Amino acid sequence: MTGIDAASLTPPPPVVVAASPGYWTGVGRRLSRDPVSMLCLAVLVAIVVAAILAPWLAPADPSIGSVVRRLKPIGTPGYPLGTDELGRDMLTRLLWGGRLSLLMGIAPVAMALLVGGTLGTIAGYVGGKTNAVIMRATDVVFAFPSILLAVAIAGALGPGVANTLLALTIVLIPPIVRVSESATTQVRDLDFVEAARATGAGAITVVRVHVLGNVMGPVLVYASSLLSVSIILAAGLSFIGLGARPPTPEWGLMLATLRNAIWSQPLLAALPGGLIFVVSLAFNLLSDGLRSAMEVE
Repeated sequence: MTGIDAASLTPPPPVVVAASPGYWTGVGRRLSRDPVSMLCLAVLVAIVVAAILAPWLAPADPSIGSVVRRLKPIGTPGYPLGTDELGRDMLTRLLWGGRLSLLMGIAPVAMALLVGGTLGTIAGYVGGKTNAVIMRATDVVFAFPSILLAVAIAGALGPGVANTLLALTIVLIPPIVRVSESATTQVRDLDFVEAARATGAGAITVVRVHVLGNVMGPVLVYASSLLSVSIILAAGLSFIGLGARPPTPEWGLMLATLRNAIWSQPLLAALPGGLIFVVSLAFNLLSDGLRSAMEVE
């Protein structure tokens, strides 16, 4: 798996936008006219639905195999996507593996969005020493390449899904803190925020009513771009033995266990990697489309 360093996670300056219902309606309309974004959304919805319905769609048990059936090629009768190194049905394991792979990609971003968005908003609105403490702590984490930091944390905690989720969440919090702090800093001194303060509104009310609506748009767009990063990092940790453990079906782990079959069944070995690539690319392109739809002339 290719590492992604901290520099590649550094976001561009966020665009602060009005968060009115009419604005979001316009965003949805512009996004719906983007064929690439709609195609990516359709692909992601199909994969997510297939993963959720895996218990009903999967033709076999993901853990039961047979040495007699090992490494059957794609197109074998009864096994449309072949079998793995232990004779387990590949279609079944890919469907079940999507559940864990998507969870390990989406959950860390959601948790990082909650924690990082909160810290960044506090840092941007309060400013002063609070801002300095939060942002300097963020800069310390940015000093390490993301993949190396994730490996170090997961290695210290030990292999397992829970530890992988925690490691990825820690890695993804700093970039979200940086984006939310930058957006909040731009909003806090605008006229409508000053007017709210002048009417006697408290800090919590000002942030909740006037700041968050303008900050969450760019933060959510940037968080959506981190989904592909999270999926790749999670698959990478499983690939090197620090994520999901056998016999759990997970795309990164399946890629690792099938690497010895690349010379005898290369297409079979490429299936998990192909799904990781497709999902990551779809999230990236959809995020780009959402960013373009949010740009207001």
